[in-house]
Parts: sequence; structure tokens; C-alpha cells
Amino acid sequence: MKPINLNQPYLSTRQSAKVLQVSLGTVQKMVELGELTAWKTRGGHRRILTSSLNQQLRRRKVGMQQRAKQAQHIALGVFKRQENLDEMQKAIQDWAIPFELIHSLDSLEGLMQAVSHYPDVIYLDSLIPPIEQLHLIHYLSKNIQTRRIPLLVDEAFVQLHPGVLEMAKENGVHLKPQTSDAAALSEELNALPEKTNVMTYSACADKHPYKQLEKLFTEAINTVFE
Repeated sequence: MKPINLNQPYLSTRQSAKVLQVSLGTVQKMVELGELTAWKTRGGHRRILTSSLNQQLRRRKVGMQQRAKQAQHIALGVFKRQENLDEMQKAIQDWAIPFELIHSLDSLEGLMQAVSHYPDVIYLDSLIPPIEQLHLIHYLSKNIQTRRIPLLVDEAFVQLHPGVLEMAKENGVHLKPQTSDAAALSEELNALPEKTNVMTYSACADKHPYKQLEKLFTEAINTVFE
């Protein structure tokens, strides 16, 4: 694959997705939210300013360095219903190890937040439709920025779709870093051993499944994943 030249003034949506290691839909969402600067040609093709891509890459690196200094833990929760999010926010306040909970009620937005915030752990609510969970696990385990983040998935879903564990592992094995401002980081990440990042929790364990998550979240941040 020909390396993408970040010295040219603009890139296509597909090239931008490869640089940021996100889906085309995530790039489009980032444009809509003003996180990337873009315009459309007369033929209707979107072009992304390379300078705005470089800004995103720098923000990622700075954010990771700041959090490392502060020893701050961030969790990303992707939910289907507001009431589940509310219950999680309430439960997490009483945990021994404090977590800042970033959340989303939309799968595509959740992917974008995972890439932007680089959380310590990602939680997928069991009520998310199976096809959306497969999509999330696929891209989170394939993306070089998120593939080493522990991913908590309902064990019942994994039992119904056991292939997701192998898919997550294979994505990590085959993915190669793209040329970018984060080249040094990519090299360091790829030097780590390969391992699936998927952990499971039981949504049916009791009437309050969020109680068991404190232990799992703590285990996740103390586990080295690829």
C-alpha cells in the first residue's frame, strides 16, 4: 500500500480515515462536528484539510501524555438507553478507583470518542443490537489507537458469537501502522505482544449488573493488552 503523504494540502475522506485509523462514517461525523475542516469539489467529493488531520493527531498524543502524568482513568460507555447510562453514572460514583465516564447513546459517535479520548477501558452495553456490537468490536480491535484498550462485552453475546474473540485477535495481528505524526507511538505499540482485548461481564448476574463492573474495570486498567 502506498504511504499517504501528509505534506500535501488535502486528502480524500478514505485517505483521512486511514490516517486516523477510523471508519469513513467517523470521518464524516468529525467533519459535521467541526473537528475536521473539509469542503466538497464540484463533483461532490469531500476533501479534508491535512492541517486539520495533523491537529487531531497532535491532540491525541498530548491528551495521552497529560493523562499519563495525572494518572487519570477514563472509561467510555456505549449505551442503547438513557436509563442504563443513568444507572452506570450513579454506580461509578461509589467505586474505590475514580473513573471519568465518557458516554454515548450512538455507536458511531462511540467509535469517534474512543479514537479521540483513548479511554482506559470501553464498556459496551448488552442492549446494543448484535450487528452494532460486531461493528464496534471490529473497528475498536482493528484501530491502532484503540486495539489495546480493554473492551468489556456481555458474555452472553460472546457465547452466541464466539467468533468475535478470534476476529479481535486477528485484527490486531494484521493491522499495520500508517505513516503519520504518531509514527513513533505506532512503532512502540506494535512492539507489544499480540492479544485479544475483549473481556466479558455477565449482564444477567443479578438485578444490578453494574456492581460487578467495578472489579472488572479495575482488572482492565491493571492488565497489559496489545
